[in-house]
Parts: sequence; C-alpha cells; structure tokens
Amino acid sequence: MQNVRPKKHLGQHFLTDLSIAERIAQAVQGHGDVGCVLEIGPGMGVLTDFLLKNPMELYLIDIDSESIAYLHQKYPQLGGKIIEGDYLKENLDAVLPERYAIAGNFPYNISSQIFFRVLEERQKVTEVVCMLQKEVAQRIASPKGNKDYGILSVLLQAYYSIEYLFSVPPGVFNPPPKVNSGVIRLTRNQTEKLDCNEKLFFQVVKGGFGNRRKTLRNSLKSFQLAEEFKSHPILNKRAEQLDVADFVFLTQQIEASRGNH
Repeated sequence: MQNVRPKKHLGQHFLTDLSIAERIAQAVQGHGDVGCVLEIGPGMGVLTDFLLKNPMELYLIDIDSESIAYLHQKYPQLGGKIIEGDYLKENLDAVLPERYAIAGNFPYNISSQIFFRVLEERQKVTEVVCMLQKEVAQRIASPKGNKDYGILSVLLQAYYSIEYLFSVPPGVFNPPPKVNSGVIRLTRNQTEKLDCNEKLFFQVVKGGFGNRRKTLRNSLKSFQLAEEFKSHPILNKRAEQLDVADFVFLTQQIEASRGNH
C-alpha cells in the first residue's frame, strides 16, 4: 500500500509517534455507556490502530479520497463504517448510533468549526478526545479570568467537563506543524438544557467577547438592556471574568427585559 501524501490545503499533519497515538486512544473512556467512536480525519490510521483495540464500535470519516482508499485497503473489516465526507456538513444520523464519542487528530485550520458542530450535536456527542493546536486546546480548557478564556471556552464548558491531558511537540508529525499541539478530553455533563434561552445565550456570549476589552455594559449595548438592569454590577465586568452561570444569569436578564418591551 502506498503511503498517503499529507495535503497542505486539508491541514494534514500525520502523527508518527505510536506511544502518543496509544495515549490518545486510551483516553477515550466511553462515557455514558456509549458503544461507538467516530474518528475524524484518520489519515493513515496511526490512531485508528489503537482505537480498534477499544471494545467500542469504530467509524471513520475523512474528506480526503486518497486516505479513504488507503483505509479501505488497510481495514477491510470496517467496510461501510469508513465514510468519505466532511464532518462539518455530513448528516450522520442514518449512519451512527444515537449517541457517540469522537476521537481524532483534528486539522488545525478547522478545529474550532468542529467544536461548533459538536455543540450542535451536544445531545448525541458524549465525549471528545482530540489533539489540536496547543493554544486552542488551552483556550477551551481555560477557566474564567484567564486571557485564553473565550467564546468556545464558555459554550463548551456549559455542556462539557474539560480536561487538558498533555502537550505534544511538532517533531512527531509528518510534516511537522509550526506550533505545539495539545490533547484534551471533553465529557458531557449533566446539563440537558441551560436555564435560559440557549440561542440567546450563544448570542450573549459571542457579543460579550466581541470586544473583550470593553465592559459588558458597552459590549452588550445592542441587546437593549432594561433601564433598571443597566446599573447592575455584573455589567462593570468584562466577558472573561464571567463563568457559565454568570452568562446564564445575564441571558435571563436580557430575556426578561425583552419580555417587558
């Protein structure tokens, strides 16, 4: 079998270190009695080899037709569980069980988009173990009050417990990326639904961080806050000082003031 060429436009950096691949695979715990793992961007199957040792059913999705052909040759036993497609766009309802875990060495150029898709699928995705650019991994796992803390931190922490597991140097990839990588694990928490309008919550979080230097009183001006709420001390803070519960409270107040209009 001929090796797959890493393609720059797909952001491919193939992991070559087997011990790191094994650590990532072992971090998948199968939270919530889930029997299935979807690996995003398996490339040449370095991580796949170790995920196959897991008792959970394994599905692979890759956008690269050269990788797909290689994977079909390497893993004939997976057959129809090897999906050629884009996780960001593909409707996998008919293919995957109702609840599934995700694993993968995410392409750095689309890792944030993958997480926004995970948020859309949050009732189905019970766990994510992935490697991505270290800065992004740290941002997602970051607590409030930290300069790394941002939109994705709040939105993901609303529905997932997040652990930063370990860092990975550039030299273990072909080709080596220009940045360090980090591996994180997201485990779905008990929050079925937030105690506010979730769509508005997403908008408030994005609005709050839209200009992170400003206080919330200024960055949320467009939300038409009720007069009596405008003097609330929470509005003197900046978005990075608020945790999920604070943003839920803020959303409830905006919702209430809209109801009074």
